[in-house]
Amino acid sequence: MFNGLGMSLGNLSRLSNAKTRSISAENFTGEKGKGGMATTGTGADRAIDLGIGWKISPSINIEPGTTFTLADIEGPGAIQSMWVTGRIGRFFMLRIYWDDQDQPSVECPLPDFFAFGWNSETGGPNNGYPMVSSLPVTVGPNRGLSCFWEMPFRKKCRITLENTGEEVKTVYYQINYTLTDIPEDAAYFHAQWRRTNPVLYKHDHLVLDGVKGKGHYVGMAMFVGLNGSNGWWGEGEVKFYLDGDKEFPTICGTGLEDYFLGAYDWIVNGKYVPSSYPFAGMYQVIQPDGGLISQQRFGMYRFHVMDPIRFETDLKITFQDIGWRNNHNKYLSRQDDMTTVAYWYQTLPTAPFPPTPSNDELEII
Repeated sequence: MFNGLGMSLGNLSRLSNAKTRSISAENFTGEKGKGGMATTGTGADRAIDLGIGWKISPSINIEPGTTFTLADIEGPGAIQSMWVTGRIGRFFMLRIYWDDQDQPSVECPLPDFFAFGWNSETGGPNNGYPMVSSLPVTVGPNRGLSCFWEMPFRKKCRITLENTGEEVKTVYYQINYTLTDIPEDAAYFHAQWRRTNPVLYKHDHLVLDGVKGKGHYVGMAMFVGLNGSNGWWGEGEVKFYLDGDKEFPTICGTGLEDYFLGAYDWIVNGKYVPSSYPFAGMYQVIQPDGGLISQQRFGMYRFHVMDPIRFETDLKITFQDIGWRNNHNKYLSRQDDMTTVAYWYQTLPTAPFPPTPSNDELEII
């Protein structure tokens, strides 16, 4: 019988034996018939005249330097969607652990995971909260962060959120999952955050390295902060080194805006044109404000839902930082602030990630 995974318009009418569950501050375990039973919580004072079942526990407070377990689920099953909000920024680290692993398969600052890198909660430049309208992740007004990556697991799923900042923060969240049989060929979801600031002269930004196993890469979110003024900055090529590639990659792109499915600098009539589509977009342009915000910032994403990049044994991804040398019609190796989140599926075990970045390395500056 249909297991309830891989949902789409094409199979939306199909019945299955999958069981739907949901974890939130109103039901920390996701148990059947256990929602809305809280007697204490962040909404208790406001609901004092209404009683149990009336929004007693809509959110959680996470103290600085502590880690909160958002979900601890016994499988087999699959995460089907996640929604998070709150006045939180890069000083919140999201981690997801599969089965019996001590090594996380997802480690990423919370907003960056949802393709929302230029948030204002860590002192960085702000251009409102632009919407992201892709299929896998969305950002809705006002800082409503959602993801729809299907994340199957066989034994266990554990999701944590660490507050590495200096202030207590309130977090609202909903994690929707199903308990069902997982096919043998289902791989495990992974995501990894990396930042190079600045990119060294004639060096690449390393998007992903050290991946071992069989799987497929499914996309990237990128956030570029310009460290130099004037000219075009997006001539760099993305390179995919697959299954033992050394000096030269199997897949080589033609330019940064080309990879993110734009063209000719995203400029029409002399202005950047933001966009957000199901599989790609350059959705955010932060301009100098004539005051303290002096450099341009850009947010973009490319999701390989229809065209995943498959690998058998290993994967490495790099991105060049290249622009135009003014008045000389030549390429210039730039030294910008480049941050990426890579998303992929693979077999376990997960290879160790780089050391968790410090707050200084995370900060938007």
